Amino acid sequence: MSATAGQAQGERGLAERLGLKPGQVVQEIGWDEDTDDELRSSIENLTGSELLDEDSDDVVDVVLLWWRDGDGDLFDALSDAMRSLAEGGQIWLLTPKAGRDGHVEPSDIGEDAATAGLSQTSSISAAPDWSGTRLVTPSKGRR
Repeated sequence: MSATAGQAQGERGLAERLGLKPGQVVQEIGWDEDTDDELRSSIENLTGSELLDEDSDDVVDVVLLWWRDGDGDLFDALSDAMRSLAEGGQIWLLTPKAGRDGHVEPSDIGEDAATAGLSQTSSISAAPDWSGTRLVTPSKGRR
């Protein structure tokens, strides 16, 4: 396998780890110079479209929320992110890994997510410096 083919597979793998699929609409909130460009590119490559910025009013399948300790109130940010979310959509909360500047304690994530009406379904290593927490609105008897 060539280095380029391996690199393309690695990029696609980053977005696939988030469970994203071609054609999904993804909104990005909280971009800053410290976000992971490789992850962002892999999402755009897999979904086939650019990430929508936080000012977009479109309904989206996934919200990518970059969050650092000190960014403000996580509950408010999650509540705002849910406004754009299609039914059955998900929020990927991306926070700096433990030991890095801006790390957010998992207990804080769990507490604010629950208060916002979200359920935490999984956590992954999303990028070298970022952890990802998948949050969804609980289905209450929906079938």
